[in-house]
Amino acid sequence: MMNRIFRLYFLLLICISTSVLTYAQGTPATKSQQKTKTTAKTVVGDKPVSTEFTINGTVTGYAEGATVELLNGQTGATEISTVLKDGKYSFKGNMERPDFKIIIFNRQQPYITVFLDNSKVTISGDKATIDKSKIAGSPSHTAFEQFNTSLEPYQAVFAENGEYDEAMLAKAISLLHDFVNTHRDSYITPLALIRYNQIAEDVLKTEELYNLLDPKIKATAMGQYIAQQVTEGKVNGNGTILPDFSQPDTTGKAVSLSSLRGKYVLVDFWASWCGPCRQENPNLLAAYKKYQSKNFTVLGVSLDKTKEAWVDAIAMDGLTWTHISDLQGWSNSVAQQFKIFSIPQNYLIDPDGKVIGKNLRGPALERKLAKVLK
Repeated sequence: MMNRIFRLYFLLLICISTSVLTYAQGTPATKSQQKTKTTAKTVVGDKPVSTEFTINGTVTGYAEGATVELLNGQTGATEISTVLKDGKYSFKGNMERPDFKIIIFNRQQPYITVFLDNSKVTISGDKATIDKSKIAGSPSHTAFEQFNTSLEPYQAVFAENGEYDEAMLAKAISLLHDFVNTHRDSYITPLALIRYNQIAEDVLKTEELYNLLDPKIKATAMGQYIAQQVTEGKVNGNGTILPDFSQPDTTGKAVSLSSLRGKYVLVDFWASWCGPCRQENPNLLAAYKKYQSKNFTVLGVSLDKTKEAWVDAIAMDGLTWTHISDLQGWSNSVAQQFKIFSIPQNYLIDPDGKVIGKNLRGPALERKLAKVLK
């Protein structure tokens, strides 16, 4: 299970609009694409100018007496509650550091997301477009909106189903790299670094940029999340040689990873009983059929316990690549070797055995293969 911070900031990772959080679970909302193109250097500062915040809001479309709550952006817990009076509401409090807050009416989506600091903030909106409410007065929120605007031209490289565009990807990586390097003490910067890590696929470079951050930024929830991602990413991370292993195939013959050297190999950890694995198999099969003639193959490592269920699932899903397993379930020796505690998971290695991708699924796998198997 992903922890709470992971859920929150994974959503931040894949969203570009100012409405990036959801109440309780979180689903990304969309924002009309802005035409103004800016650069990272145009983002204003996000330094609070007061010791407390005040939010004065006006809204139309809700009934008199509607509940209005200010929620914690990480937990979804109510921090302040009030009621709507003459179409107005207000909150007052103190922020230890700038962070996301959610304003929700009658505990129903959609909602307002604000990157709040200790400032005098005004918000105006209408129920029909509440997630697009106008927010002014918070330097942090202004910086957040301008940062998002700077990335608007590159939305396709972040989209799960976006087509691969090498030039656009390079520009987005450069933009994010420069932003982190020139905004080391900004509370917006962890968002940029999370996005950089998403598309650059270079955990060592992510770590290098992370080490540039001001200590107070590293101490934030997003800063700690990045540190966790760097630590996890360095274990069999991109650029490392994936250790060799060997297990029996469906006929009992031992097959080693090293026997596939010279090919691009997706090492896929799965099981017949794993619903998400079986749902992903059609995507994996499509990629295999498309690229098997271009020196690509798959090595399935099953965490099954019974051979019959394993073999039946292979046949049912039409998975014609090589499959291995010691039929020890979660105690599978390869899963233990690579510290696999959830599935599906995978590693993509190049012909030299070097890891060039981790946990690539659906369109992400297609984009990566399109890139390396031109």
